[in-house]
This record gives sequence, C-alpha cells and structure tokens, in this order.
Amino acid sequence: MAVKSIFVLCMGFLLIASSAEAAPAVPAGHVTGVGGVFFKAKDPKALAAWYRDVLGLPIEAWGGAALRYDTPKHPPVVAWNAFPASTSYFAPSTSAFMINYAVDDMDALVARLHAKGVAILKRDDSDPNGRFAWILDPEGNKIELWEPKH
Repeated sequence: MAVKSIFVLCMGFLLIASSAEAAPAVPAGHVTGVGGVFFKAKDPKALAAWYRDVLGLPIEAWGGAALRYDTPKHPPVVAWNAFPASTSYFAPSTSAFMINYAVDDMDALVARLHAKGVAILKRDDSDPNGRFAWILDPEGNKIELWEPKH
C-alpha cells in the first residue's frame, strides 16, 4: 500500500509539474509562420528562371514557387530575425534583405553552382547548426544557403 501511495503522489507531482511548464494558450490573432517571400526585381522573369535553373526552385506557371515545409530534410521551423541597419552580414549586397534557403545536399548544390559559373562568396561547413554557403543572385541580392545538421 505504501508503494502505491508513493507512486500516486509521484504521478500527481509529475502531472502538476508538467502542466505548470506547459505553454499558456496563445490568443487568436497572431503570426503562425512565413506565408511568402516577395521582393521587387528589375527583370522578374529572368530572375525566376535563374532561381529555377541555378538553385532548382520549382518555379510554377504563375511565376513563383510553392516551397513546402514537409519536403524531406526541410527544417521544422523558419527563422525570423531583424538585423541592425548597420550590419555588414548582407554585404556585398546593398539590399535590405537576405533570404536563407534550406537545401537538401550542399555538395550537390555547390557543384551545380560551380557548373553554372556562380561564385561562392563564402562557405562554412563547421557551424553547429549545419553547413552554409553564400552567393549573389544576378541582381546582386545575397543568398544564404543552409543544409541543416542532420
């Protein structure tokens, strides 16, 4: 009987502790994720073709791509971060944004980039979050490529 009482007390404690740690319910009317990325281009059709041919984005007839969260090896979240206006992280681009694209195989993509004559600005295979490479698109926008750590 004493063992059963101790078990019940322990289970009650665990239930109370876990309910106290549970996140409070989020009220309606909040952001749930990124629904799209939109930006101006000097030549939208040519730029879309470059993203299709060089980076493999699945450009659709309407001119954009639907990037799925449930694609194999895609990370379960999208990072959002506002950088200070003085950051040099986006350099040499002068754009006010930089898009990070998750990739499934950095080596294969870098090989495709080299074959297409795209210069790799920098590469980092030692980051604890995965492997990174940075390039510029034809309009000078810096792109961060990220293969998440598996």
